[in-house]
Parts: sequence; C-alpha cells; structure tokens
Amino acid sequence: MIQRETVGKIVRSRESLIPEGPPALSLRKGEAEGGCGVIGVAASEKIPARHLLQALKQMRNRGNGKGGGIAAVGLLPEEFGVTREVLENDYLLTVACLDPRARPELERDFVEPSFQVDHVRLLPPNGEDLEPRPPEVFQYFVRVKPEVIEAFKKQNGLDGTVRIEDEIVYQNSYRLNRAFYASAGEKRAFVLSHGKNMFVVKMVGYGDDVIRCYKLEDLHAHVWIGHHRYPTKGKVWHPGGAHPFVGLHEALVHNGDFANYASICEYLAQRNIYPLFLTDTEVSVLVFDLFHRIYAYPLEYVIESLAPTTERDFTLLSEEKKQIYRLLQTAHIHGSPDGPWFFLIAQSAQPERAFRLIGITDTSMLRPQVFALQQGPVSIGFAASEKQAIDAVLESLALEDPRFWTHADRYWNARGGSHTDGGAFIFTIQADGNGSAGLVCTDKFSRPIAANTAQQSYCSDAPALRASLAWPDVAAPALFAWVREQLPGWDYEKLLAFLKGLAHSAEQDHSRRRALEVLTLLMDRRYRIGSMRRSSLLSLFDQSLARIVESVRQAPSEAYCFVSAGGPSPDPASAEQTVIIDARGFAPQGERSLAREIVRLYRWGFRKMIVAQAQGHRFIASGLGPGARGLRIDVYGSSGDYLASGIDGPEIFVHGDAQDQLAQIMKDGRLVVCGSVGQTFLYAGKGGEAFVLGSAAGRPLINAVGKPRVVINGTCLDYLAEAFMAGDPLEGGGFVILNGISFDDQGQITELDAPYPGNNLFSLASGGAIYIRDPQGRVSEEQLNGGEFAPLEERDWTVISPYLEENERLFGVPLARLLEVGGKILPPERVYRKVRPRVIAALQPEEAWTKIHE
Repeated sequence: MIQRETVGKIVRSRESLIPEGPPALSLRKGEAEGGCGVIGVAASEKIPARHLLQALKQMRNRGNGKGGGIAAVGLLPEEFGVTREVLENDYLLTVACLDPRARPELERDFVEPSFQVDHVRLLPPNGEDLEPRPPEVFQYFVRVKPEVIEAFKKQNGLDGTVRIEDEIVYQNSYRLNRAFYASAGEKRAFVLSHGKNMFVVKMVGYGDDVIRCYKLEDLHAHVWIGHHRYPTKGKVWHPGGAHPFVGLHEALVHNGDFANYASICEYLAQRNIYPLFLTDTEVSVLVFDLFHRIYAYPLEYVIESLAPTTERDFTLLSEEKKQIYRLLQTAHIHGSPDGPWFFLIAQSAQPERAFRLIGITDTSMLRPQVFALQQGPVSIGFAASEKQAIDAVLESLALEDPRFWTHADRYWNARGGSHTDGGAFIFTIQADGNGSAGLVCTDKFSRPIAANTAQQSYCSDAPALRASLAWPDVAAPALFAWVREQLPGWDYEKLLAFLKGLAHSAEQDHSRRRALEVLTLLMDRRYRIGSMRRSSLLSLFDQSLARIVESVRQAPSEAYCFVSAGGPSPDPASAEQTVIIDARGFAPQGERSLAREIVRLYRWGFRKMIVAQAQGHRFIASGLGPGARGLRIDVYGSSGDYLASGIDGPEIFVHGDAQDQLAQIMKDGRLVVCGSVGQTFLYAGKGGEAFVLGSAAGRPLINAVGKPRVVINGTCLDYLAEAFMAGDPLEGGGFVILNGISFDDQGQITELDAPYPGNNLFSLASGGAIYIRDPQGRVSEEQLNGGEFAPLEERDWTVISPYLEENERLFGVPLARLLEVGGKILPPERVYRKVRPRVIAALQPEEAWTKIHE
C-alpha cells in the first residue's frame, strides 16, 4: 500500500478543487425508482460491440430512454489509428462536446497546457433522429508533459513512488468538467473517460442506441459494459448523468439506489473529493478509485469496504479476516453505500496492464444479478441483471464464431457479504507474453471459479458429420433410457448422428411426439455424459429442437401446428392439437408480445402450447384469467421475467432456468422448472404447486399466503419464506421442501456444503412450514428469525412424501437417494428437519389488554 504520508500529500493536492461555498447536494429523486439493465462481458479474445446489441434490446424495459452508455477496456490499436505503444502508454481522454464550438477553448485551457497529444480521433454521432442530439465525441491520446509532472511533484512534495501522472489527469478532468458542464448555466462539454486502454461513451437514449449511434458495432475490446439507466436518486443532467461513471482507469455502472448519498459525499469531501454530477453512481466510483488507486488497497479490501461483511457471515470468517475487516469497517463504514445495489466495473488495471470485469453485490441483495462463465478455445465471463441477456450475447457470438456455444458452463448468483465467496467475482484478462491472453475468474477471496475443462467442448467447425447411428424403435421413455446408457461412451460425432436421426424421424407426424419427448428428457434430466460437456450438449439439443420446429412449420398436421410473429393464427384442429410458437420476432412485452399471443391462442381454443426459442420474453403465461385449468405450456429457450405470474390453474413447464419474479401471486396450477430460478420466486403466492430442480436466488416465497406447496431441490441464497403466512401444513396449509442437493459434472447427486447458507430462514413467518433436508444439523437456530425447529412427525411425512415422489417422477431425483446418508437409508425424521413459526408463550400487550377487558 502507499505510505500514509504520501496519501496525505495526494489528498492535500486536491485542495484547489474545493468548490466555492458548500458543495451542492441533491437528494431529490429525478425519476420514480426502477431497475437498471446492465450487462458486462470479459473475454480472453477481443470481441466486437455488436454482440451486446440483442442483450441490451431485450432489457430495454429496465431503462426509460433517458440515459444509456457503454464502456470498453482492452482495445485494438489499429481501430484507433495508433500503435500498440501509444495505446498502452497514453491516456485516452474522451470528451463529449454538446456544443462543438467549445472545443477550441477546451483544448486551449485543458489539453494543450498539460498534455502532449499523440493522436486525435473523432466519433461523430449518427443519430439525427434522436432528441436531444447526441454529443460529438473527441478522443485524445495524450501523455502528461514532463515539466507538468515536475511542477506537480515540487508543488506537492511528492517523489516518484506514486503514479503522479494519474493524479494530474484526474484533477485536470475535474477542472474541465467544472468549467464546461457542472457549473451553473449552459452545459457545453464533459469528460467521458480518461483512463489508459479504455473509453466510455454515453448519451440520452438506451445502451444499444449508443453502439449504433457512434458506429461501434465492429469495435473490439476484451471487456465491455452496456447499461440502460433508470434514474434514481440525484438530479439528472443528461447526458452527463447517464452511466457509466469513471474514477480513473475504471468505469462503473450500477443497478440500484442507496440512501446515504449525502453521507458518502461528506466522507469524500473530507478527502477533498467533490462530486459534480449529483448522482449516487458517481460517488460509488469515486470511492472505488479512492480505495484502489489512492490507498492502493487490494481488491478484496476495496470490496469489503464497499460491501461490509456482517452478522453471521462475519462470525464465520477466520480470525485474521475478522481483524482486518474490523479495521476496514471502522475506517470506511461512512463511505459504504447503504441500500440495494449491484455494481459492475470495467477496469484497465495499471500498472500490471490487466483488464478486469468486477461484479459486486451488496448485502441486502435486493437487486438482481447473475454471473456466468464459458471456458473453451476462447474463455468468456459475464455479469448481468438477467441470465437471458447473457444467453443473448452467447447466441450472437455462436452465430459468427464456432469457438463459442449458446450455453455457459456455469451460471450462478452472488450472496452479498458471504463468508464463502464474498458475493463478488472478478474476471481478469492477462496477456501471457506470447501475443495471446487468458481469462481467470476468482471470487472476493481470490479463490478460482472454473469449468471442468477436462470435459471437451463442441466446436461447430468440426469436419462434416459422416457417421450414422442405429437406435431402437421404442417408446420415448425407453429410447431416452437407451441413450442415457450410451452417452458415457459416445463422442460428439455419435451424439450428432443420433440427433440427426431423431430430427429426421420428426418429419413424420407419428414420430414427432416421441422425438420431442426424448429431446426434452435429454434437456431436463441429469446423467453421465463421459468426456463431453453439458453446456455443449444443451446447445446441440437446442439446435435439434429448432430443426423439429422447422419441420412443423413446413408440414403442419392435425397433431401439431405452427405460429410465428406476423403469421396467421390457425384454428385448433382438435383439443389434442399442440401449437408450436416460434418466440423469435415477438416483442419482449407489450401489445405485440409473446405473452399477448399466448393469451390470444388460449382464447382461440388451444390447450397445448410449446414456446420454442424464447429470447428474454416476459410475462409468459400471464394474463390468462381465472380458471385456466386444462392448459399446458412448455417453454424452451431463455425466458424472461414474470413467467407464470398470476396464473390460476394451468401447467407450466420450463425446460431450463427461469428468471426473476417467477410465479408472483400464483393462485393455482402447477409450475415445473428444470433448472434454477431467480429473485423473488413466488412472491405473494397464494396456492398451487411448484417444483424446482435447481436453486432459487434471494427472497423466494416472501409474503406467500394460502397454500402454496413447493419443492426446491437445491438451496436459496437468503430470506426463504420471509413473512410466510400459509396456515398449518397439517391442516391443508402451505410449505416448502428444501433438499439442499446439487449435481456434479456427470449428473450425479452431490450434497451442498450447507443446505441453507443465509441468515434469514423463515423470518417473521406466521404460518406454514419449511422442511429442510439437513441430516448433519448444519442449519442453526441463529439462522432463524421468528421460526423454530420442531420434530418431524409421521403426519408431516404423510403430507410431504407425495411431493417428493412427484419430484422423483418429474426430475429423476430418487426419494430413496434423498433419504440416503453415508450410504445408508435413514428414517425421514433423521434426514429432514421441520421449521415452523415460533410459538409465542406470552400474550402480546394488545392481546393481554383485550383479555382483561372481555
């Protein structure tokens, strides 16, 4: 770390930046609160910006068109007209000129006095139809003049042990912004970014508008961030109020809002740092820059200072960590954002010349986030608001480059402040000295996150398929069983031969149902796959499904018909006819959305629907109205938020992961998810059944009432069944079964380290129960807040065992395996524990008063 004396000198050098009079603070909300759409990508090979377009388009509901932006880190020198030496050693000062007439004055006062300019590049806007018109963007590749460095050192008593040029660039940009943008009056220009090997562009509009407006589609970078800004706290000055905001060598976007903006401004002011744009995102990156560049903290300490570890997680840290973290929290708690937020940071790490994508989750976990990693010939990592946005980038890449495929090897959510991984993940790209680069993913504690690269990924530029494969002519379950036995010994060529034959058989109407059932079982179930990789298999299964859908489009029948965006809606031939809906082309939401089309088809008389190739479509199966029993919808692809929300009777099967706000206010029906689910699953649910093969993120089943009955085979991050009000499960009320299991790379059941890792299990619940598989007794009393453990009685098992039997039928998770511990089958009461609302022995004051006066 930098010596304390040197830090003090740098802080004092900023005294000339102190504004006259008290700093302006605005606590007014510029707009109603809303979620932001963020996507971050880090790849071992530079990728073009166009691959972000579909992801940002699918998340437009998370913005309002009043501010969008992108950041790029790790650039190609030839695309900027400079040498590699210039790109790596010069600061890339990127300036937005709202008034082009300001440029000569700006250069005279803030470029020429301090910098040697090696190259200038203009980014003219191509948005004549956008209002207000996007600014002209000028990019200056600059070096700080030696005499300026010497004068700064002499004036502030600094030596060569710190990167003085960084501070000169930072202070110069501050003065420029104060003179041309942040001062009262007309806003003429402002600095977008000023770090090395990175730049930011933002404007009034959406993130994808920025890419198109400035013709960045073919520009390459190792790290990209895209953002739709939905303003929260602070006065919003467009376009300067849009994300990203910069420190020096990093750009930050954030989804969320925090309540202590004024407190953080005071904390920064004590260190002579004064925000100019009056928004919480700006102060976030200023704090990050302070900790990382000025204090020279390692990233772990920076993350801890921003998102302090608290409560039970703190007690589970090592004594060494506790000691360090106590000091950090004591020193910096007033600089820690307080509230729901998720930060994405693109960093050009100096002086090590690495590139990073950093995702940090706050401890309240009220903002959605998902991480992903794909490792193959090119390794690529993601952090985003929604999984479907990650899938959109992978699909775009896979269409152009055979080294990518459409599923990540790993997807996961972060639990902020966790003692296990810290709730933060860093994707680092470092050159290997041979002209190439590698990507490493680590958690807050520098522990690696990786896929099983011993299993081979599929590359679509492999030689043309030559093999043919004979397989038994049996019913779907038996054929799936046969394939499952063969897979451990197959390679991709044999698998493709089978899938080719399966798709070919589906051209005949009598074999379509079998082909779809087998393909669906291959997608949904877990099984041994030998040397192949599951993410590649899922990508190949998607391709096979697309071929079957195409065969229905070309040859509809009495059993199957086809619907696409803009096409006609056929009359159902019979109650048994299945309509296959190609989701591509339908809007994510609104009048022309897939959700509205499903409602129209239901009212038209269809009762069996297959949604194929979903691409972030929201509200699937919502709006059907009361009493929709008899309707079944199967969803394939990457569905969006609010799926099955408000349903009353239908069966919905999701063949893969689902996302946030799933099945909110569900009243009746059945939901089956053959993967994991996102935030606030079954919020305020009133009834029905739900089965989840994987895990839930944060806050599932909060405020649920009535009698929802749910099986989650994995776990959830925190706040499971908070304020649950679902009656007595032994008298027809609701409950949740949490199995605490996972699957390894060969599809075999494994035990999670903790069946429930959070601090708020069944907190403030007044009804219902949690049945948690916890044979080792790892869940403790301190994780409960209003709940208590109770013996599992025979009548409890009578209630829940039918749901575990159905869980076995749906997912192939044997009930006998769930009762197996250490190789032995144990009685249910030694495997499952019951959590019920705590029995209150004493009357509350208001109850006692009523009793006395009866």
